[in-house]
Amino acid sequence: MCGIVGYIGQRKAYPILIKGLKRLEYRGYDSAGVALISDNRQLNVYKAKGKVSELETFVAQKDISGNIGIAHTRWATHGEPCSVNAHPHYSSSERLALIHNGIIENYAVLKEKLQAKGYVFKSSTDTEVLIQLIEYIQVTNHIDLLTAVQLALQEVIGAYAIAVLDKDNPDGIIAARKSSPLVVGIGEGEFFLASDATPIVEYTDKVVYLEDEEIALIRRGEKLKVVNLKNVECPHEVKTVALNLGQLEKGGYPHFMLKEIFEQPGCIHDCMRGRINVEGTNVVLSAVIDYKERLLAAKRFVIVACGTSWHAALIGKHLIESFCRIPVEVEYASEFRYRDPVIDSNDVVIAISQSGETADTLAAVELARNRGAFIYGICNAVGSSIPRATHTGSYIHVGPEIGVASTKAFTGQVTVLTMLALTLAKEKKTMDEGQYLAIVKELGHIPDKMKEVLKLNDRIAELSKIFTYAHNFIYLGRGYSYPVALEGALKLKEISYIHAEGYPAAEMKHGPIALVDAEMPVVVIATRNGLYEKVLSNIQEIKARKGRVIAIVTKGDTVISKIADTCIELPETMECLDPLITTVPLQLLAYHIAVCKGMDVDQPRNLAKSVTGEPGGRQREEKAVDVVRHHKVGEALVAKQLHAAEREFIEERRDLDDDRRSDHDRRAVEIILLFGFRQGSPSLCGGVPHDSA
Repeated sequence: MCGIVGYIGQRKAYPILIKGLKRLEYRGYDSAGVALISDNRQLNVYKAKGKVSELETFVAQKDISGNIGIAHTRWATHGEPCSVNAHPHYSSSERLALIHNGIIENYAVLKEKLQAKGYVFKSSTDTEVLIQLIEYIQVTNHIDLLTAVQLALQEVIGAYAIAVLDKDNPDGIIAARKSSPLVVGIGEGEFFLASDATPIVEYTDKVVYLEDEEIALIRRGEKLKVVNLKNVECPHEVKTVALNLGQLEKGGYPHFMLKEIFEQPGCIHDCMRGRINVEGTNVVLSAVIDYKERLLAAKRFVIVACGTSWHAALIGKHLIESFCRIPVEVEYASEFRYRDPVIDSNDVVIAISQSGETADTLAAVELARNRGAFIYGICNAVGSSIPRATHTGSYIHVGPEIGVASTKAFTGQVTVLTMLALTLAKEKKTMDEGQYLAIVKELGHIPDKMKEVLKLNDRIAELSKIFTYAHNFIYLGRGYSYPVALEGALKLKEISYIHAEGYPAAEMKHGPIALVDAEMPVVVIATRNGLYEKVLSNIQEIKARKGRVIAIVTKGDTVISKIADTCIELPETMECLDPLITTVPLQLLAYHIAVCKGMDVDQPRNLAKSVTGEPGGRQREEKAVDVVRHHKVGEALVAKQLHAAEREFIEERRDLDDDRRSDHDRRAVEIILLFGFRQGSPSLCGGVPHDSA
């Protein structure tokens, strides 16, 4: 995913754009760029490889005047991050400039056609193809920019959030989205544009979230206008966003990740606020109450998620099955969407995503809805795509998470899943009243126990120095602790680049134990629970092979503390709530090891906050004609497919009465006859270069 920022108003655009890019840098930091229409009406594009700070250095002596502009920070999935591939991209005439988040799947076919018309490309991105296509359509048909954008977007297959500047029209920005987020901020005599609200809230709390295939016409001195690809005006709701600016700053911490780890007690308290009563005797999730009959009638729950959210889903499975006696399956969204899963109207699908924009999870939601399943979303970002695509759901309310490695979002997701399981259990009457009350009461104590764990920060920082030069780690857990082991290993991999694997402790003897030696650190989650004796045996097996054991134990443990090389003592809690406590020291361990290694903790290499670059939805992919999966396209086959597509489209249009045919339709036919492509034209899917900016 990438970050998009735009501004038009009376202020100088450049400082606003740069600050906005820094707010969005968690979305990508391979390269950055800005396009400004200067005071002397020149369209200036400046780009640099690396982080936004590199862009600032590059433009230090450049003309950055003007009060209209767009900017972009890129996360590349293909193609070398460099200034040439960075956004914005000029059109051939350098009259237009465009920024883009998403993937144009059929870019290769479009590029070939444009090259045949004499267009020359400077980059290897799909984005440059789009801006050249827009200009070609506009120039060839002598039409306005909006119509050219509408026609061009009808020809592309894939996902996009775009913003376009026109040097000849310095009082407007055209922005559009499909399967990639875009927000318009409305101020006093000014407009803002961004991938999410974080760059906007400093200036205004009034925003409009664009829907799929909507185009925003942002013009100086005029009201916001939103139309669709057919030029039909769309109603839009201005919403008020509440966001604490302090959450977007480090607040004295050296890194956002450490700040967000320490925010967890407050975040979990906010997550439970209004959902657990003051007496601590009852949990109510309004989404469950509103759709009680549908949820209780479910034959099966299927949880879809990616990355850290998938680990939270594993804990959710254990909770729901234990409390509610409902069978639960946990699926990687990226696998679920492609394997033709068995889903029907008897199923409830729970989609978990911090950002609410994860492409694979969105595609899984789309697939499940089309098959009649009821969709429950668990997200953090208010107004994001997943909450809008689901039937109901719950926000985790932990505030914006800037660090790429997720911390507070994970514990927030686990908290919501715990409350969901408790609410369902009470309605289904599958849990003893005494047990229910005990868990609800203990859940209310979790924030304070988290604070107690955070007091171990300095000790964990010292411990981390020992493992600065470790090459491998194994994390072990059983029951509720197994997903925590997976999450602990993931955190270490993400930010320290140390190879780490999480395993069920009992599975260690089925292969991983061969890796254990005096140089292998093994982190074992060994708190007091029903599997304590089993985990103790696993630790003894490790020590018998001279492994180095870091044990996460319950305060007062006198058995494992005598065996393990190091023990981290945690306050006691109930087994089902253990993950909320045991996760924290593993987050701190990963953080401090990465700091000792001198790594960029908040912006680890090759990662971004969420992956929105994947095209969304099997249905969309089925529309694309998969001509070939390599660079060399069979000319004859392409020509045949194009001819068939043209014939189909023209025959469709012939069925329409001339009087009913709109100007837009006439222009579309003209484009096809001139250019030789349309929606559904051959697409190159997979195995070809593309830019998921």
